[in-house]
Amino acid sequence: MPELRQSIAQHYHERTKYDPETISVKNKGLDWAKQPVPFKEYKIGSTFDLKPYIKEQPNSFNNNLEAQWWQRLSRLLFCSYGLTARMPSMGNTIYLRAAPSAGGLYPAEMYLISKGTPLLPPGLYNYQCRTHSLMHYWESDVWEKLQSVCLENSSLQSATLAIVLTSVFYRSAWRYQDRAYRRICLDTGHLIGNIELAGALTGYRPHLIGGFVDEDVNELLYINSSQEGAIAVVGLEDLQDNKQKSERARTALPSATETDFPQIPDGELLDYFHCATQIQPGTTGNLNLPEVNLDKSIEDKYNFSFCDKISTATKPVYWGKKLEELEETILKRRSTRAFSGETLQFDELKALLDFTYQPQNYVDQNLDNSPDYFDLSLIETFIAVSGVEGLERGCYYYAPSSQELRQIRFKNFRRELHFLCLGQDLGRDASAVIFHTADLKSAVAQYGDRVYRYLHMDAGHLGQRLNLGAIHLGLGVSGIGGFFDDKVNEVLGIPDKEAVLYITTLGRAR
Repeated sequence: MPELRQSIAQHYHERTKYDPETISVKNKGLDWAKQPVPFKEYKIGSTFDLKPYIKEQPNSFNNNLEAQWWQRLSRLLFCSYGLTARMPSMGNTIYLRAAPSAGGLYPAEMYLISKGTPLLPPGLYNYQCRTHSLMHYWESDVWEKLQSVCLENSSLQSATLAIVLTSVFYRSAWRYQDRAYRRICLDTGHLIGNIELAGALTGYRPHLIGGFVDEDVNELLYINSSQEGAIAVVGLEDLQDNKQKSERARTALPSATETDFPQIPDGELLDYFHCATQIQPGTTGNLNLPEVNLDKSIEDKYNFSFCDKISTATKPVYWGKKLEELEETILKRRSTRAFSGETLQFDELKALLDFTYQPQNYVDQNLDNSPDYFDLSLIETFIAVSGVEGLERGCYYYAPSSQELRQIRFKNFRRELHFLCLGQDLGRDASAVIFHTADLKSAVAQYGDRVYRYLHMDAGHLGQRLNLGAIHLGLGVSGIGGFFDDKVNEVLGIPDKEAVLYITTLGRAR
């Protein structure tokens, strides 16, 4: 029986791979006159200023319940996507945010939907990060419609607030062309990672929702779907409100799998692919839903019989008595621009892996023992070690369930990593380079083409935990979304069926 044609997700992944022979053709010069503005503005609406609440210490409003509520919401939004620094660049100002973004392009927009509370009227709000305020641009009650377009997801039943994350595609496509969709989803994953941890700081439990009717969510938000589209929904359970006891629900739903698609010109692939990943109106009743498993933790897929196995079990990272060190880390996080080439300690690498992959070890610090991802069982982790004291150089598979590293190749990869990361010195000088991968064919079989979003958002979420853990430990860290895809597997010995999603470089900052 002949094998089915590639799905559009597989086609997109192949089409947007970087290759040493074609990358100079694909990456043309930037038109700086068309550089996008990374902020959305509204000419009509009412503003809720959140700045007064972020300036005060968390215990400043102990006797004022109304101010406490506003401060919690203010901190949640600021620690998720607030402006944390201003930097001059080519005569302009670049505004850095709490969540990292490839090229500083910030494609995500953050909307807040209120069911209606004594303090926040019902309707639609856009988070204006430049002024740290909420723009109330639609005042009608839309909560019932939100539940409908999210297919009656049970996590919204008792909640009164929800966040919708969208992407303004051109902000990233201006620089990265069709490959930008990968980076858009990775950036959204960074933001989801921040929302998760900011929720722990402020008494909210985020519930991730990937199954929704895209066209209807876009209409609900009154956005132009040819320029901007919903990527994820997050229900906010208020842990300080006894009436809000949200159930854990299915985070990911499948879309159709498109195999009969036309020839798509370069420059149009991103838009076509995004539409193909959508759940269409009227199709949800025909979806082939996988069995619900709300505890899909990362599993140990590869057990190479020939490899050495090294335990990574360690003492958890300490984030302060009231997680004050976590908030400080979120706000001071920066991507490292250069590494010194000095070695890391194995204990430092173990601590990073523990914080990123073993959330159950952080319950006593008031962090969620099972934060929402779309499906972590689809994600694999490989680590190229170039300079970790106590670890032999080479490539390792990280087995999260067993909490161990399994060496699959012995070699000093510094020169190869420099090449694989498109000649970036970060790859050469890093002490360890972490690769997140997935079997794309198998993932599409489970969730359809929509899984491409899920995979990259989950990889970005993991990457953000690595970012924050590294900064907290005084290490340098930087994510890399541009690499020679096929060469990674070939050089490091990663199985061919594993598609590389994301790279995180670790080392000592220079």
